[in-house]
Amino acid sequence: MKFLDVFVHPDREEDPERGEVARAANLLQIGEFQLLQLAYRKAYGKDLEEAHIDRLFAAYMMHGDLPSWALRYARHIVDLDNRGMLTDQDPTYHRYDSDYYSDVPEGVPKFIVAVGLLFAVIGGAIAIGHFSGYKSNSVLPPYFEKGELDQKNQNRGVKLQGS
Repeated sequence: MKFLDVFVHPDREEDPERGEVARAANLLQIGEFQLLQLAYRKAYGKDLEEAHIDRLFAAYMMHGDLPSWALRYARHIVDLDNRGMLTDQDPTYHRYDSDYYSDVPEGVPKFIVAVGLLFAVIGGAIAIGHFSGYKSNSVLPPYFEKGELDQKNQNRGVKLQGS
């Protein structure tokens, strides 16, 4: 009968504590494992280490083991929601969510200014190079001035076409 109950009531959790974690994750619009990562960061002040991720995931998903710090964090999130103080779009809740996108305030004007400054610097460098007075014989290296080539060719007795 439990098999059919899953289809009839997909949001019902057998373990009430896991249900609290699932509810908190749904409130934040993230996965349960992301909630566990956030709870770990809140409890210990650092990210969950790679070596512990698989063990925590297996213990939670397969065996139903829920650390006390995760349950406290889930209850905190539910409590914030009950008081109307939860902002689910806060970037701190989406630090492990690769699909999360937040707008940068005044992002487009800042981008336009940055691109304008970049063009000004590059354009200025090109203009300074063009008007520097250095006349090369070719665009690619080695850069020989026309005077150097004229002098060498006169010493050899070769006449250039443009001379």
